[in-house]
Amino acid sequence: MTGSKHAMQKDWLTFTKELIDCAMGRTPAELVITNGQWVCVQSGEIIPHTDIAIRAGRIAYIGPSARHTIGEKTTQIDAQGKYLVPGLLDAHMHVESGMLTVTEFVRAVAPRGTTGMFIDPHEIANVFGLDGIKLMAEDALQQPIHVWVEVPSCVPSAPGLETPGSHLGPEEVAEAMTWQGIIGLGEMMNFPGVFNADSKMLAEMSATRAASRTIGGHYASPDLGLPFHGYVAGGAEDDHEITTAQEAIARVRQGMKAMMRLGSAWHDVAEPVKAITQFGLDSRNFILCTDDCFAATLLQEGHMDRVVRHAIQQGLPPLTAIQMATLNTAEHFGLSHEVGQLAPRRWADVLIVGNLAELKIETVIAKGQILAKGGAWQFHQPANPYPAWSKQSIHLACALQAQDFVLPAKDGKYTANVIGVIENQAPTAHLRFPVEAQNGQVQVDLKRDLAKIAVVERHRGEGRVQVGLVHGFGFSVPCGIASTVAHDSHQLIVIGTNESDMALAVNTLAECGGGQVVVKNGKVIGQVKLPIAGLISDEPAVVVAEQAATIQAGFQACGCKLNNPNMQHSLLALVVIPALRISDLGLVDVTKFEFIPVLEG
Repeated sequence: MTGSKHAMQKDWLTFTKELIDCAMGRTPAELVITNGQWVCVQSGEIIPHTDIAIRAGRIAYIGPSARHTIGEKTTQIDAQGKYLVPGLLDAHMHVESGMLTVTEFVRAVAPRGTTGMFIDPHEIANVFGLDGIKLMAEDALQQPIHVWVEVPSCVPSAPGLETPGSHLGPEEVAEAMTWQGIIGLGEMMNFPGVFNADSKMLAEMSATRAASRTIGGHYASPDLGLPFHGYVAGGAEDDHEITTAQEAIARVRQGMKAMMRLGSAWHDVAEPVKAITQFGLDSRNFILCTDDCFAATLLQEGHMDRVVRHAIQQGLPPLTAIQMATLNTAEHFGLSHEVGQLAPRRWADVLIVGNLAELKIETVIAKGQILAKGGAWQFHQPANPYPAWSKQSIHLACALQAQDFVLPAKDGKYTANVIGVIENQAPTAHLRFPVEAQNGQVQVDLKRDLAKIAVVERHRGEGRVQVGLVHGFGFSVPCGIASTVAHDSHQLIVIGTNESDMALAVNTLAECGGGQVVVKNGKVIGQVKLPIAGLISDEPAVVVAEQAATIQAGFQACGCKLNNPNMQHSLLALVVIPALRISDLGLVDVTKFEFIPVLEG
C-alpha cells in the first residue's frame, strides 16, 4: 500500500510539473483551442477571446492567449468565436437501460457531448451480483470518457417481496468500495428500510461513508412527513424520484441535491424546475440526469444535451442549465478538482458549441482527445468482450403453456386489484375493477382495457408464474409481450390478452437467451435479443435501436398508444415504487409493502 501511494505521489508530481511548464510556455501544449467564448460555470460568466492549452489530457492554461504554449507539433483548433463548454455529466443513470455495453453506450453518447457518467449497475447486479458489477466496472475503466460506478445498494430491492438472481450486503458493498472507479453507493431504494433503521441498510451506508463516498438516494413516496425526515437522517445525499416543485424544494431544504431527470419515459424536469424558476431556489442545489434512456432516444434525440436543452426550454438561462449538468454534479460527487469546469488541472473535457441555447455541439474533446466532430465518432475504441457465463441467465423449469397464464377463480363476481399504468411516470395506480369468473377463470376485457400480466421466475428454474391484471396499455388484439428486462429483480415479465401468445413470447426469450419480444395472433412481430444477463446486447447501438424499434412498433400494432410502453412494461415488477406492482411471489401493495390478492370478494 505504501509503495502504491508513493507511485501515485510521483505521478501527481510529474504531471503537475508538466502542466506548470506548459502554462509558463516552457513545454509546448499537445492541443490548443483558440478564439472561443469560455462558458465559465464556476464564475457564472461567458468570457470571449479565450484559448485553452492542453497537456497530458488536462487543461494547463485557459485565458486570453495561449500562443506561448504552441510548439511545432501542437495541434490547433480555431473555435471561431464559438462557445467552449465543459463536458456534460450524467449524474444518475443505468447503462443497462440502453440495452448496451458500456463501450457501446459511450460511443452513442460521447458525440452528443457526454464526457462523464455516474452509473448504477443494479440491473446486472440483480442477475449476477458482484460478478456483474465487476464486469461493468472493468468495462468502464477502458473508456475514453469518465465512467464512475456506484455500488448497487438494494439487491434485492425489496427483500421478501421478490426473488433476485443474487444478493448484496454490507460485506459486498465494503469490498466493492475498494475497487478502482467506484464513486459511491447507488440509489437507496429501500426507503422504508432506512426510516425503520434496518441494520443491513445502515451498514451499507456506513461502509460507504467509511470509504468517503457519496450515498445515492431514492425516496419514491409522496409522504413528506416523518418517514421522509427519517430517510434523510439516514444519510442519502441526493434524490431523482422527484416529480413536483414541492418535492424538489423539500429535498433541497433538507440538504439533499435534487436530481431532475429526463429519460426515455421519465419527464421529470418541467415541474420540479419550477422550484427555481417560480419559487426562486438556488439552482446550485439542482442537478440534471437521465436515469433511463433507450438506444433509440440516444441516437435520435440525444443524451445529456437533450436534458440541458429541455431545461433551457423550461425557462432556465443556458448557463444555469449547463451548470446543473457539469459543475453542480462534479461538486456533489467531490470531483470538481477533476471535471465539471474548464480550469487548469482539470481533465480537458471541452465541447465546442455553435448555439448555446440549442446546444449544438460541433466538437467533443474528452481527456484531451478529439472524440467526435459534427456528431460523428472519431475515436478508435475496441469493444471489451463479455465472458460466456454472462450470456447464460435464463433458467426456466420447462417450456410454458397457455394454461400457465390462466387466472383461476371459482365462478362468480369479484373485485380485482389492478395495476394502472400512468403514462410518462414511474408510479402506478392501484385500481379496482369489478370482474366475473366464468368456467373457472377470469378473462381479459379489451373493452375496459383489462389485460393480463405475469411474472415468470427465471433465475433459479423454480417454475413460479404469478398472474395478475393490468390496465392502461390499450391492447385491441390477441397478443403477448415478454421481457427479461423487468426492474429490479429482472425476472421474466409478460403482458397480453391471449394466453397462447403470452406462452410463445416467454418461450421465444428462453430460446434466445433473453431480451424482449412481441407476439400478435400467434406470430413474432418484434424482437430485440439481449444475451448478456438478459439485459444487454453485444451489438452496436444502431443495431439495438433498430431491433428495439420493432418492439415499439409491435406495441402499436397491438393497439397500444402510450408514449413509451416498453419502459412502462419493464417497471411493472418494481416493488419499491408505489402503488401496485407484481413480483414472482405475488401482487404487492407498495404503499404498505405487503402482498394482496389479485381477486377479492
